Amino acid sequence: MLKNILYVFRLTKTSLGKTILGELLHGILLAAPTGILLLIIWELFKEAPDQAFIWRQIGIMAGLLVVQLYVAQRVMVRTNQTIYEMTTKLRISLGNHLQKLSLGFYKKRDPGDLASVVLQDVSNVESILGHTVQSIFGAVFGVTFLSIFLLILDWKLTLLMLAALPFAYLFILMASRIGAKYSQDHIASRNNTGSRFIEYIIGLRHLKAHNQTGEQYSTLKNAFEKLRKDSIRVEAIPGPFVIVSFVVFELFFLLMVFFGLKGLTPETIPTLVAFLIVGYRMYEPLKLLMVDYAMLRYMNVSLNRIIDLLKSPLQDSGKNLRPSSYEIRFNGVSFSYLDREILKDVDFTISAHILTALVGASGSGKTTITNLIARFWDVQKGSVTIGGVDVKDMSPETVYSLISQVFQDVYLFDDTIYNNIKIGKPNATESEILEVAQKAQVTEFLDMLPDGIQTKVGEGGSHLSGGQKQRISIARAMLKDAPIILLDEATASLDPENEIYIQLAIQELVKDKTVVVIAHKLQTIRNADKILVLEDGRIKEAGTHEALLANQSLYASFWNTQQTARGWKLSCSGLEYQKNSLP
Repeated sequence: MLKNILYVFRLTKTSLGKTILGELLHGILLAAPTGILLLIIWELFKEAPDQAFIWRQIGIMAGLLVVQLYVAQRVMVRTNQTIYEMTTKLRISLGNHLQKLSLGFYKKRDPGDLASVVLQDVSNVESILGHTVQSIFGAVFGVTFLSIFLLILDWKLTLLMLAALPFAYLFILMASRIGAKYSQDHIASRNNTGSRFIEYIIGLRHLKAHNQTGEQYSTLKNAFEKLRKDSIRVEAIPGPFVIVSFVVFELFFLLMVFFGLKGLTPETIPTLVAFLIVGYRMYEPLKLLMVDYAMLRYMNVSLNRIIDLLKSPLQDSGKNLRPSSYEIRFNGVSFSYLDREILKDVDFTISAHILTALVGASGSGKTTITNLIARFWDVQKGSVTIGGVDVKDMSPETVYSLISQVFQDVYLFDDTIYNNIKIGKPNATESEILEVAQKAQVTEFLDMLPDGIQTKVGEGGSHLSGGQKQRISIARAMLKDAPIILLDEATASLDPENEIYIQLAIQELVKDKTVVVIAHKLQTIRNADKILVLEDGRIKEAGTHEALLANQSLYASFWNTQQTARGWKLSCSGLEYQKNSLP
């Protein structure tokens, strides 16, 4: 646990020096009155106690109390500032690390689990460490200083009291070992509950449509029920061991009293009284630490999860080369996701400044190709080059700077339209942003919005239609002005009116660029310079629209199927075929 704590402090470059010195001073000030109390007790057992001496000691104790209150307040503030500084830097480190991981990593991890690490696990560390630091230092420094005082009085009785520590720790160790498993189960349940709740909110429309809300939807209810049971276990099962450790302290205190009374003489009475008063107090910070130790072990589970995420391997930054041209080449590329092979020894070239379309059934590898070009993933065999430079020899940031992508499912951030476009080029001027907004047909709908281009779009762009979001996405890509454009058929799910606007926007976007289009509607890529037809992870055909139709193979089959589908219409009696509707 200590190793993990020191790791995150070193990682975040947060200094502990002043905090430790402050806690040390606070520990001295807490123990000092006890030493003075011993002097007063000793004086009271003299035949003629010096009252002036006693009152001076009381005055000193009062002064130390004032100083201690002042120092305690400053130390508490300083300790919490240090903890919050560390956890803030830790969250930033996690965020920076997450953005440098390949998309393949996110395919293997539940988004709810990742969010839990950054939010809940770091909050656990922040809350538990912030509230237990003083208990830790209080136990260490307090017991040390009080033991010194008692050793001066009677080393045998002091060692007898200190002998309770290993026995009490044995029970706490047992509690922590047992509690560790239940802590992991509890955190897993907590994460699962968060994931299921996100799933519930996102899928609420579909649940309503199928009347699966409320009692009908048991998945979330079961997750909450399991969290309740695991929460009880993580608290209740280690509890008896902590109580037994308290009993150990009480037994050793009674044992000290027994041996103190057994060897009692008039001369040792003051010493025994001091042990009765001070000795019992010595155990108090240890009892607090025993209670906090279970929480610290729980915190350590969160620390392990945080550190595991921080140690997730990043994509290799390569040699940080940059290409001078933008021809894309796949050389014997094979790629698998988990146990499924997606691409199989693929070879092809996408020439610069032309439009190349990728066509194929779902799962044939179209999206995988664009993801490998963008270096969202790295190939397992072969190479992907841009301008003759292997993308693995470029830093991910360099590859990202060369590429603009327009996805079929657009995500906008909960900000204004203006700022969502500006993501494409953070230092863009207002005139540049307005220019691309006009070219991307965004200005066509701004008059309908309350604040025009300064209208907030809601989370994910929830306040806008699909066509409006798509135009903003294209404007963002225009503003970036990257030499390579990757399009995941932007008009696949749009109505005819919006499709016209999007096509106009795309025409502006792709001028003089190297363009790769994932095509679902073959009608939209009839004029492509080159069409690659994929089947089962391989390039089945390549050529222009006319050449591929003449081959009478897979592409021609796709084309004929889509043309036939356009001849069907929905009526009250079902599907009807209208032959005359075909062009």
